[in-house]
Amino acid sequence: MIHLKKDETKTMVAVHGWSGILLGLLLYAVVLTGTAAVFAHEIGAWSAGHVATRSAFDKPIDASVRQLSAMTPPQFREAVNLFEIGDHGLGVFFHRHELDAKGMPVERGIYYQLDNAGRIDRIARGTTEEVFGPRNDDALSSFLVDTHVHLHVPDPWGLLLTGILGLAMLVAAISGLLIHRHLFKDIFTLRRRANPVLVDRDKHSVAGTWSLPFAFILAFTGSFFSFFGTIGVPVVAMAAFSGDVEALSETVFGNREKPDPRPHIIGNLDLVTSDATRRMGEIPTFIAIENFGRADAEITTFHNPRTGEIKPVTLLYDGVTAAFKRTKPTVGTRESAGGTLAGIMGPLHFGNFAGVLSKAIWFGLGFAMCYVTFTGMRLWVVRRKDDARSLAWLERTLTVVGFGLPFGLVISAAAFLITMPLGSAVYWTTAAFLIASITAILAGIFAPSNELLTQMLKGATGVVMFTLPFLRLAVAGGPDWYRALAVGQPAIVALDIAFVVAGLWLLRGCWIATRTPRRSGSFTSAAIEA
Repeated sequence: MIHLKKDETKTMVAVHGWSGILLGLLLYAVVLTGTAAVFAHEIGAWSAGHVATRSAFDKPIDASVRQLSAMTPPQFREAVNLFEIGDHGLGVFFHRHELDAKGMPVERGIYYQLDNAGRIDRIARGTTEEVFGPRNDDALSSFLVDTHVHLHVPDPWGLLLTGILGLAMLVAAISGLLIHRHLFKDIFTLRRRANPVLVDRDKHSVAGTWSLPFAFILAFTGSFFSFFGTIGVPVVAMAAFSGDVEALSETVFGNREKPDPRPHIIGNLDLVTSDATRRMGEIPTFIAIENFGRADAEITTFHNPRTGEIKPVTLLYDGVTAAFKRTKPTVGTRESAGGTLAGIMGPLHFGNFAGVLSKAIWFGLGFAMCYVTFTGMRLWVVRRKDDARSLAWLERTLTVVGFGLPFGLVISAAAFLITMPLGSAVYWTTAAFLIASITAILAGIFAPSNELLTQMLKGATGVVMFTLPFLRLAVAGGPDWYRALAVGQPAIVALDIAFVVAGLWLLRGCWIATRTPRRSGSFTSAAIEA
């Protein structure tokens, strides 16, 4: 039991309620899109019909990089980033480091996009902000990630906003923990035959209590990522490096070897990828080459955590000989508690430390957090049912956001599947979401009742979800289940089944609602507090 004085309990209830209601709608949007983004990679493969079986780093890349190096002007051969794109294609970014008009470090160069056969598919020139963006084949997964990270608000304001929302979640989680008078009892208390308001309260408490640890992790790690670059780095740079962000980055993340600018041919990259794969048991997720073409060149490979661990691993290689040098700490030049903490932030936030299993758990917990956020706002409105006229707009707003956002997301998925073969998926994925959002808002304004509005949005979402697998097969030309399983893409089959089942579940709920008399439970404050 958690014992608080009566006045302290009332204060915590007020803090819990207002922290949720003031930022709850935006928080719900961030958590919902983040829940979907947990499977962004799988959704990308499902929507684009990826069927390549070999990773780009599991094939020879040395010759391709050397060929691209010969095509690249010398001023952009200072460093190279290598990473997978699309259907196991290879992204190669030759670049240099420079300062922008505001004195902030940026990377400017040439970005080569290769398909899984090693052919150049596209070339882009400019800074990282100019050349990196959604492609036609990954517009849907990129849209989900960008919505979660930035809410489509320009940087740095988008990151600051999501960081503030993370802090709001942390406040709500702590205050929610403190107002539980019987914490362990509430974990198992679910009165199914009680007053409808008590049933909703019990569901909110059970889901919130079970997902409390996840809420702490999600809020803390999310705020860390949002504030790290927007506030943390500039403040530390100003305090310790006279505002020189580049010097801070070099000190904290650089290899700090003795400079040797003599020209030298880069080592064999195929030896690096094969050795890194042998050491880690899986291919790298990213490769960075510093001082490309110099005697002091170094190659860094980044990897997912080893089996049974949650900290990512970074390996350092000599850029001339391609020989392994050492395992590199995430932060600094030697292992530290701070470096370990910074290293585990990503896996804990994204839930990718144990493959599909941890992703599935994170997805389920994320869904629970969506439920807790939405029902918490609904309960807040119910407690003030006496102010029905003044809060009717808020009740409809909750419905529009709570059920309109999933409707907008599935409409954007349908638009992607229809327009990807036409080459216009980048535009229409976002445009369709905006159109669906406007439609949901108009429905919220003109629907005769909130109950009808709810069933309209749930029914429309169910219909679209049910049709997504058929759009993928008939319109987007995606692989059938036999071919997907044959090439090792069970995620395509799993997502097809998930969309059909979820669509039928929503439609079944709408059908039951139309045949069930409206509940007339007591919406009193006393019932909520019981």
